[in-house]
Amino acid sequence: MRVIFAGTPEFARSALAALHAEGHQVVGVFTQPDRPAGRGMKLQASAVKQFALSKGLTLVQPHSLKLEGKYPDEANAARTFISNAQADVMVVAAYGLILPQWVLDAPRYGCLNIHASLLPRWRGAAPIHRAIEAGDAQTGVTIMQMDAGLDTGDMLLEERCPISPHDTTASLQDKLAVIGARMIVNALSQAGHFKPLKQPLAGVTYAHKIEKAEARIDWTQTAQVLAQRVRAFDPFPGMTWQWGDEVIKVWQAHAESWPLENSQRNEPGTLLSVQEEGLRVACGEGVLCLTQFQKAGGKRQAAADFVRSFKGQAGDVFQS
Repeated sequence: MRVIFAGTPEFARSALAALHAEGHQVVGVFTQPDRPAGRGMKLQASAVKQFALSKGLTLVQPHSLKLEGKYPDEANAARTFISNAQADVMVVAAYGLILPQWVLDAPRYGCLNIHASLLPRWRGAAPIHRAIEAGDAQTGVTIMQMDAGLDTGDMLLEERCPISPHDTTASLQDKLAVIGARMIVNALSQAGHFKPLKQPLAGVTYAHKIEKAEARIDWTQTAQVLAQRVRAFDPFPGMTWQWGDEVIKVWQAHAESWPLENSQRNEPGTLLSVQEEGLRVACGEGVLCLTQFQKAGGKRQAAADFVRSFKGQAGDVFQS
């Protein structure tokens, strides 16, 4: 088939690679403009762009597809490209731009979205993060016929995936990328023969974009919720707490049940113990054991290495 692909991160790259390997004619690749990243804040190409360049695929990187928006020239150029491409289908995976109706109507079979959740749960920008943060036992991938709403289109295919107690957003994203890549290849083999399924009205939730402001640890929350958020915010933005003038990231932590006299009776944020296996801190409910850290400008450290230079002691109170 003649395919236009639209996506940006590694999750999307896996799908593009699968379509290319399957022999589909990828007539154009849309991806976000290069963004500054890293310590030097140098412009960095997306994972999708890097793959497209390696295969000699045609790239299009508009800032917007809105014809009357801030970048009308880029949007009009994109419209001309899509019209001339005569694509059978547009495949979208974590692209990051809203597709106006003219884009949705252009390909023969419309636009198919690879969405990393079991719709209608976790519509929106951050479905993997929010599923882990909420403590969901499972998630999955939905192939959806896109419409003008926010992930509201008819469902075409669905596959479930358990969330392990140790999954982070990074590890779960890798699993779902493999599933999504396999599913979109299957979907294109069935194009024109689907029996679309309307999304149920019950069970709709929204996975709002992850904001850096969410990274600060609030010790008044339960230890279980905080442990889930630590996993959900790995690799971005990481959970943080302040110790003196230093902001420290926490990359691994787990909830523990301590005797009431050692946990619930302490003010949330109270440091209960400093040991090589971790720092134990009282929360609004339960105890959070922090086991992997990162200081500003440093690398991730296991607790055994971190505590050698940590000056805190039992009884100190961390602020929320």
